[in-house]
Amino acid sequence: MVNIEDKNLRARVVEYLQQFITEKRLERLAEILQYRTRHVTVVLEDLFQAQNISAVLRTCDCYGVQDVHVIQHRNEFEANKDISMGADKWLSIHEYPHSDHNVKDCIDRLHEQGYWVAATLPDEKKRTIFDLPVEQKTAFLFGTELTGLSDEAVKYADGNVLIPMYGFTESFNISNSAAIILSHFTEKMRHSDVNWQLSDEERDQIYFEWLQKTVKDSDIIIEHFLKKNEHP
Repeated sequence: MVNIEDKNLRARVVEYLQQFITEKRLERLAEILQYRTRHVTVVLEDLFQAQNISAVLRTCDCYGVQDVHVIQHRNEFEANKDISMGADKWLSIHEYPHSDHNVKDCIDRLHEQGYWVAATLPDEKKRTIFDLPVEQKTAFLFGTELTGLSDEAVKYADGNVLIPMYGFTESFNISNSAAIILSHFTEKMRHSDVNWQLSDEERDQIYFEWLQKTVKDSDIIIEHFLKKNEHP
């Protein structure tokens, strides 16, 4: 993926790349982009089942959540393309490889970006997803399928949140939990006065990335364009 910091140069490259894409496809990219948000994000801690990871990525794409943060311990991040339906291609995935402080590094980064970090836990004493205010940027932490979130993740989170349940089963699986939470939060967010949409700069950057993922051999095409238009 080519990264161009200079906004004017990037705009010229974008204009050049657009000629390799149909008008219908360009309209589709622009349409989807206007619904993308960074007001809410998802953090996956050490998930080991590719089908669950992929289902969550697909859910994030469906609800317009642009960023997914992946904390790795024993399990490496890997998506199942048949289940994700290519959703990972359109998301910004931030990986935190195994280390003694990767959980804290991830949550510190989220705090720096203004997120309130919510650990998803099946504890009836905690607040429910219906109690959360959408005015606050929120990051939802989801843990492993068997053991849930680590003690460290719960420690550094700002609070806990649960999905109300009324049956014998104590919890949903990860993909269902993410779908329920994101469905509620994003719908409430979009019908509020919250400024949940991307900034102009964020839209430009993501649009540039999407163009590169859409155009075959885009890196070669961009390199050719830059060489052709470089100044002596």
